[in-house]
Amino acid sequence: MDSLDQQLLALLRTDARASVATLAHKLGVSRGTVSNRITRLEDQGVIVGYTVRLRPDSEPSQITAWMNIAVEGNQTRAVIGTLLGEPGVASLHDTNGRWDLLAELRASHLGELAEVLERVRLIKGIANTETSIHLQTYKLS
Repeated sequence: MDSLDQQLLALLRTDARASVATLAHKLGVSRGTVSNRITRLEDQGVIVGYTVRLRPDSEPSQITAWMNIAVEGNQTRAVIGTLLGEPGVASLHDTNGRWDLLAELRASHLGELAEVLERVRLIKGIANTETSIHLQTYKLS
């Protein structure tokens, strides 16, 4: 990827619905160049999809929590596989430092969150967890 690809990706991250003409104008290149680069980035698997991002407060009845997870020994792959099948896990991230994984949890009410926490804590290979409930977002990129 060159600098034009990186600039194109930055614009798409900001607004994935921007027209090819708008992107071409902002980048100072032709529409054909933008179309070809988007197609190439999709074919290479750099761009894997387009999505809608909602403000965190747009679903006030939904509870979001962040769970730090420490994995026992070399069981990371097995733990990840199990977590990917857990419906309460909205996203899962590999991290460095004290914790091995960071899971974003979603639930419709506190009782459901408690059930998700219990299921996750019972997964074989999880040594320790620490969970924080998301209260408010101050900035989105």
